[in-house]
Amino acid sequence: MRASRDVRGRDDLDVLLRRFYTAAFADPLIGPFFTEVAGTDLEVHLPRITDFWERALFRTADYGRDAFAPHAALHSARPLTAAHFGRWVQLWHATVDGLHTGPLAERAKAQGERIALAMLRRLAGPGAGTEGTGGGFVPLAALRLRSAA
Repeated sequence: MRASRDVRGRDDLDVLLRRFYTAAFADPLIGPFFTEVAGTDLEVHLPRITDFWERALFRTADYGRDAFAPHAALHSARPLTAAHFGRWVQLWHATVDGLHTGPLAERAKAQGERIALAMLRRLAGPGAGTEGTGGGFVPLAALRLRSAA
């Protein structure tokens, strides 16, 4: 059942992000980046990423970290591709849609798309293929239309 209310604050973000990262860690395509390559400790990561999303959606938290640096380190260890970012977007959309509906939920999804495209372009170059191949993810090329609007 789809939730009937919008994202309201940090407590909602905590639930949303905990659910998202639980799915992401378990995902066969992107999970290894969290569990094997980065060795991410969810309890350490959650407050940081919650600050990031609280700032992105509500402009209420301080987030002074470099969000790109950890992704660049991951990319150096094991290249991140359009398929990886597309899967991240698919899981993000499904998690947001499963918990919330409203303008901030839509903003969270749009922001996730922009972040995925920006990260891919910075890591792989502006000409990076965003169409992806294989099943199970949202092709990033499809997101160009939404992000251009």
